[in-house]
Amino acid sequence: MSKVFVLDTNVLLFDPQSIFAFGDNTVFIPLIVIEELDRFKKDQNENGRNARQFSRMVDELRQKGPLHKGIELDNGGTLCIAFDKILDNYEGPIDLSINDNLILSSALYFKEQGEHSVLVTKDINLRLKADAIGVIADDYGARNKTFDDLYCGSKLLGVSIEQLRTFEQDRFLAIEDPSEYDILPNQYLIVTEKDNERHRLLGRYSQEKQGIVPLIRMREGVWGIYPKNVEQQFALDALLNDEISLVTLVGKAGTGKTLLAIAAGLEKTIGQEVFTRLLVSRPIQPMGKDLGFLPGDVNEKLAPWMQPIFDNMDFLFGQHRASDSSSWEELINQGLLHVEPLTYIRGRSIPGQYMIVDEAQNLSPHEVKTIITRAAEGTKVILTGDCEQIDSPYLDAVNNGLAYVVERLKGESIIGHATLSVGERSPLSEIASKLL
Repeated sequence: MSKVFVLDTNVLLFDPQSIFAFGDNTVFIPLIVIEELDRFKKDQNENGRNARQFSRMVDELRQKGPLHKGIELDNGGTLCIAFDKILDNYEGPIDLSINDNLILSSALYFKEQGEHSVLVTKDINLRLKADAIGVIADDYGARNKTFDDLYCGSKLLGVSIEQLRTFEQDRFLAIEDPSEYDILPNQYLIVTEKDNERHRLLGRYSQEKQGIVPLIRMREGVWGIYPKNVEQQFALDALLNDEISLVTLVGKAGTGKTLLAIAAGLEKTIGQEVFTRLLVSRPIQPMGKDLGFLPGDVNEKLAPWMQPIFDNMDFLFGQHRASDSSSWEELINQGLLHVEPLTYIRGRSIPGQYMIVDEAQNLSPHEVKTIITRAAEGTKVILTGDCEQIDSPYLDAVNNGLAYVVERLKGESIIGHATLSVGERSPLSEIASKLL
């Protein structure tokens, strides 16, 4: 039985291509949604760009026929944009003077007409209202999946004692068919002896070499930082490996994601001079109520947003006493370090740089795509974030840009990923992360 999907405004602002995501079913967009989109079209943020993109796309689709009668999409579905559907002589509990309720009334109308209607919205409260009046409602994005289902980047691999000895002696263990072991490119492995997990070695599957290779040795640490657990060893290997062009680090607060990324970036840029500049950026997304406009020039305005980056820099330069530079401010003056927001990254081309994007869980999939596609020849991109600390109202632990990249790119040979779960900031931070 075909379905009628009624889309809310926030779905189109989140993904203007969402009308093609429902197969050969009918996608209905109430007229009130178009009016709401019209209010966003002049905005210079992501919502404004998505609103304009959707409008241009639908304007081209009008060439196929009248939208109010429904036009066929390339995927076999039907798109219909028409007046909001309201039941005749409706006297129910829904206040139709509220826009959200008008959208809800369209879903209720199709249900009463015998259609299998589904309201698709990223508004939790609207989904609750829909459920209260018996209308099926669903979120848009990866459903039937939780954060624990996401690719973690590592696994335990049991091998024979002979294979383990071969790996230890030759520093290589050939794997002819990685699918037999369910191994992905650049997946990190705890290689153990079968029936004896205490006998173990750490490695990474290299698609180029078709086997397991050991991790990069860090006898002197990285900019004064030493990995404190196995997960951090995996993360540092990915951050320092020139074979990997994109690294995603996911972990809760205090696991060292940002600190490790910046330390590796300083090492590769200042220490080894592999990259011409270390570029550190993060989205400007407040936690809780925003304070409003900030005084001062652009650097003073950005200071509160970039302070977490500066805190890590202060710590690293305190640890790295042998550095030729007395402070990270000198690196900024020399052009070797650049800290900036993501606001103006669209349209840029960034060659030969070590680019760190912190708090990437607050970015939409489209925003993350825009950022990664800025990377020109010789640039390495690092995305860090905690998928369970989302400050954006329309993103969640599974449907955010960071999780999207992890899942979509996990099988590529130049992509590396590590999940960090052990807090190392302080005993207090670890207790708060677990129990609060």
